[in-house]
Amino acid sequence: MITIIRAAVLAALFLCSATLSVWAQDVALSSRDGKIELSGTLLGFDGEFYRVETEYGELTVDSTGVQCDGPGCPNLDPFVAELQLSGSATMGEVLMPALIDGFAQRNGYTAVREDEDEHRFTYRLIDEKNEQTVALFMFRASNSDEGFADLLADEADIVMSLREMRPEERVRAREAGLGDMTGLNRSRVLSLDAVVPVVSASNPVKQISPLMLARAFAGKVTNWQALGGPDAPIDLHLPDTSSGLAQAISDQVMRPATLKFTDDITRHARPADLAEAVANDSFALGITSYAEQRDTDVLTLSGSCGFALDASRRTIKTEDYPLTAPMFLYFPARRLPQVAREFLAFTRSPAAQIVIRRAGFVDQTPEEIPVEDQGNRFTNAIAVAGPEITLEELQRMNAALKPMARLSTSFRFEAGSVRLDAQSRSNVQQLARALEVGQYDARRLLFVGFSDGQGASFANRDIALRRAEAVRQAVITAAVTANLERVTLDLDAFGEAMPMACDDTAWGRQANRRVEVWVR
Repeated sequence: MITIIRAAVLAALFLCSATLSVWAQDVALSSRDGKIELSGTLLGFDGEFYRVETEYGELTVDSTGVQCDGPGCPNLDPFVAELQLSGSATMGEVLMPALIDGFAQRNGYTAVREDEDEHRFTYRLIDEKNEQTVALFMFRASNSDEGFADLLADEADIVMSLREMRPEERVRAREAGLGDMTGLNRSRVLSLDAVVPVVSASNPVKQISPLMLARAFAGKVTNWQALGGPDAPIDLHLPDTSSGLAQAISDQVMRPATLKFTDDITRHARPADLAEAVANDSFALGITSYAEQRDTDVLTLSGSCGFALDASRRTIKTEDYPLTAPMFLYFPARRLPQVAREFLAFTRSPAAQIVIRRAGFVDQTPEEIPVEDQGNRFTNAIAVAGPEITLEELQRMNAALKPMARLSTSFRFEAGSVRLDAQSRSNVQQLARALEVGQYDARRLLFVGFSDGQGASFANRDIALRRAEAVRQAVITAAVTANLERVTLDLDAFGEAMPMACDDTAWGRQANRRVEVWVR
């Protein structure tokens, strides 16, 4: 009994985390003085810590404090870190390899790709000084569903996903001992993308409303005449149902309209195949990602009030374009090898943002947008002026914002919730880190709340102001090491005075409810 208690106490003192490779062999870990021994099945080793399944449960033990005996003991010198990544093929085949190459170049490694089959490949990082392998990044590039399934089966260390983790998946992850996947350190927005409707360049239709887009893919609108085009049937194209992109399309296009996809849709396993099919068919209508539009034409999203929204790098970054689709990395509450942690840190660096942009995706580098580049937004404000939005309020807004520039870092809330959406939660961390390194020292940041036009204008302004305060407080809380005496963080709100989209749809109202950050 004493031995059991001492072993349990020892285990509790070690860091609670985990590793990578599934070794599944017996080991015995003993303290340097030989007085304490812990036996079990080695689940993994990250170069510093053992992860062992014991009679006390899964424990993590610092390798510097113990000796390892048994057939499962790893070779400590030289140690090769292994990282298993599973999920989105778009991320696995394009974005992640580009980031690995960039990480390798900055750290004196050579990245060598080794293909196993159509969906499995490995990037071997070789130290250029001694030509020794330091890490293996092992990919299974399929879809988001498969990635989360591998995570729950303990066959993946990082999930690449084009959608957020589902509530039922988060419950199963917690039950499997993977921790709270909604925590700050359990997921990360790697880059930004968007859901876009696409047609052939020969199609005369140039814009579509979100509702008509949903009705077309529900089989309610079947002829191009209903969209202002020729008298011809609409051929529908979508990604494969198991892909994260297809699920994001369902969430963002069909769910707000309470419609379901018709069965008469051609599905594509690869985004390139979808783009090619649409580009070669004058009567095709597809939905794909902004990064995978290729030779197709992207339709402008329009509304009955005359406002229109185009997908561009800037409108995706600010979330002014309503159908944004962040690209996620998810990882469980266990320790990753040092080289993996360094790689994840690199993905947030300015150098990585350049790599992301060059790979065709939208980076998260904050941009300052001058007032003169926002003419359409102020035009919208003038268009809605009237009894609710007075000339005096517009003049107040103009006086407050004209001397400033808008940051591309914006904040929006989940539909029907006070919780920030995924991209905005990432923006909180990004802005907090910028404050911590003094990026905005001696400057003034103004958190500005806007609302939709439902309800009385004075109530909308009050709601918008409270949202702005909530965002400011979230940033302050996250900026743990920032010296906030060096920067001014102010609040203001203008309610429904500057709409981005029409208020007659859920999409439009969602786009209008936002908190912007202006800087001077």
